Amino acid sequence: MEEEAVSSSSFTRHTCLKLDLPVENPKVKDAVFVKATWFPSCFDLAISDGLNAWTCHATEAEVKLRADQWDLPVAEYISLAEQYLGFQQPESKYGFEDAGNGQRRLSWTFEKQGTKLEWRWKCQPSPDNKHTTAGILDFLMDANIRLSEEVVRKTHSLEKLKSEAEKCLLQSEKFSNEKAEFESAVYSKFVAILNSKKAKLRELRDRISKLEDAGKAPREDDDSTDKTDSFDEGSDGENLKDEPVEETADPPPALETAVSSSSKGQKRRTRK
Repeated sequence: MEEEAVSSSSFTRHTCLKLDLPVENPKVKDAVFVKATWFPSCFDLAISDGLNAWTCHATEAEVKLRADQWDLPVAEYISLAEQYLGFQQPESKYGFEDAGNGQRRLSWTFEKQGTKLEWRWKCQPSPDNKHTTAGILDFLMDANIRLSEEVVRKTHSLEKLKSEAEKCLLQSEKFSNEKAEFESAVYSKFVAILNSKKAKLRELRDRISKLEDAGKAPREDDDSTDKTDSFDEGSDGENLKDEPVEETADPPPALETAVSSSSKGQKRRTRK
């Protein structure tokens, strides 16, 4: 578990880890609780197995010395320590061994650039086991209460969101149905108007056809009359052309004599 708090001078973080320790008998479990307070350049540890307790105060000077030994900035050293003591890493090997005089040595391993490294910090016996253990339990209980409250709050928020989602779904379905009804009504009106326009167009087309038919009838009568007249005139002309011209018979002798005498008399007058 992890808690973040802002102090007047710096940004601090709190973590509490149930650390499972390796034992010879796999059926037996050994675990300690490690509560840590992380500062920008130092950290404090409080460890309890439920009966005994230990503390570790890593001062700024000690942290800087360790960071220099590993060629790390202080901030990176603190961050890396928090990573392994705030959450148990499965690939790391942890230890909490007896260091004599009631002291314990907390250690953990990690890899960096292909090299396996181990960090160790010596923990002193707590001057008040009950107080240290109670502090760890209080932190866990407070964190559990906060988590429970957060779960309840998020559950209520989820239920509220679910209710709002259902309302939105119902409203969406309502809008969808109304849209479908509106589109159906508009389409029906459109079809009715279209059919009415088509009927009017058909009526106009029929009227135009009737008028055209009525106008064609008199023209056909006039054309037939003109054709008949021309045919008659042409027939008369043709009759005239076809009539044979009668040949004039030779004039009688007496008429020829009279005509000849008359012509001679006219010639004489002309000569005079």
